[in-house]
Amino acid sequence: MGTGTEPDGTSRSDEEWERFLRESVAGVADAPKEPSARAREVTKRLRTEPGRDPEGWRSYTPARPRRRTGWYVVGLLASLVLLVVALAPGRIVDLFAGDDPDSPAAETARPTQAPPAQAPQRPTRDEPFGGSPAASWANGAAGITVPKAGAVGWMSAAEVERALARTRDFLVASGLDRAVLRGERPKKAIALINPHQRDVQDLLKTAFRTPSDNNDPLLLFSRFQPSRTHLVGDVVKTRGRLTYREGKRGALQVTADVTFVYPVTRADAGGDEIVRTIVRRELVLSWDDPDKVITEPGTFSIVSYTYDMTNGGCGAPTGYFTPPFGTDRQTDEAATEVDPYDRSTPIGRGKPSGDKCRRATRS
Repeated sequence: MGTGTEPDGTSRSDEEWERFLRESVAGVADAPKEPSARAREVTKRLRTEPGRDPEGWRSYTPARPRRRTGWYVVGLLASLVLLVVALAPGRIVDLFAGDDPDSPAAETARPTQAPPAQAPQRPTRDEPFGGSPAASWANGAAGITVPKAGAVGWMSAAEVERALARTRDFLVASGLDRAVLRGERPKKAIALINPHQRDVQDLLKTAFRTPSDNNDPLLLFSRFQPSRTHLVGDVVKTRGRLTYREGKRGALQVTADVTFVYPVTRADAGGDEIVRTIVRRELVLSWDDPDKVITEPGTFSIVSYTYDMTNGGCGAPTGYFTPPFGTDRQTDEAATEVDPYDRSTPIGRGKPSGDKCRRATRS
């Protein structure tokens, strides 16, 4: 039995080297730092034996380098993105800013123009938003953009985040809740309003019993009379955003500007006519410091409210939207024409435009 001397002075027998090489193929033993001349001789002998293929292990590609190749690809893509941002930052901002009037992306700033004209298409039960910009808008609460929260006035960033979430809850409870849309009292939404705000509480006491121009539930809530009008499908399209700043006495002042698109049909099953009632609301809400204003935890005060509405009715207030069907369609040439999908300009101040009969240039 021969032996070989290693560079460090130790020796190994031929059998030991043969066993080592066989175990190396199976992944058992650790290789020495530098094989001796004896090891090389044993390796040569193994190669000449039938059925031996110690070179086979060299064809194995380790998993780690293969995974590393994927990271190289990711790094390359990231570098390309950074290059595009450096060369055309404006285009990237436009892509994510949501100010493209025809983009399905979230709206994070006021659009600069109305959505482009589209080929006319009669709404159907299968496609109630077809032929309108709303077809590419988000569904329900997903279309209401909530900004990143930061500390304002008496509120920390976490408190501002909760207030923004509850503001959106109010918009959902007042404009998207299915029971409210069917004419039921908006209890969840009312519970979020400061019960100590007398003027708003007076409105709420009379609006549902005896609606009028000044005390109409439609000023704050979207409602249809179930005996007359049914919603088509389960989707209401929305587009809008919340913004905030510091208000009076250090309060958090939140502005909500949201457009709701409601596809509706007659309550009786006598026809397939579908009308889209389009309502744009702007609410300014104040989340007050309880040390300075009488309020209740988790509630806000309403600073102002206004809305634009088309295809919602032109008669005396009833407390419900009354979409026009058939011969009820507005034909008054003197009626003001509006594009209900145009969000590039603010809603007019003063009395809400819901008490005026307006004709939509497209619906």
